[in-house]
Amino acid sequence: MRAIWIGLGAALLAGSALADDSVMASRFGNTTITKDASGTERHVYYKADGTFTGKQGMVSFGGTWKINGAMICLTTSPAVPGLPNPACAPISAHKVGDSWTAGPYTISLVAGIQ
Repeated sequence: MRAIWIGLGAALLAGSALADDSVMASRFGNTTITKDASGTERHVYYKADGTFTGKQGMVSFGGTWKINGAMICLTTSPAVPGLPNPACAPISAHKVGDSWTAGPYTISLVAGIQ
């Protein structure tokens, strides 16, 4: 689960930040895919109502997200033992089709729910 949580935060890192929820608009109805160096993929689905769900293989997870200034804070339900809840990371806007790196992760924003 630790890898899932770190991947969620990395999916939103880097770049210039916006101070409102509009930074998330391109993610609604689309899939944010994080891939680590070992090739493990996580698919995350953000909704405009402030919730998210996701999956890593057969493992599903979910919770809520909130923009707090230049940061996004993710709260999982249930909490992931040993990790902060919420966990916050810098946020930047991306459009469908973008790919970027954040630390050891490659992140892509792809069209639709995949």
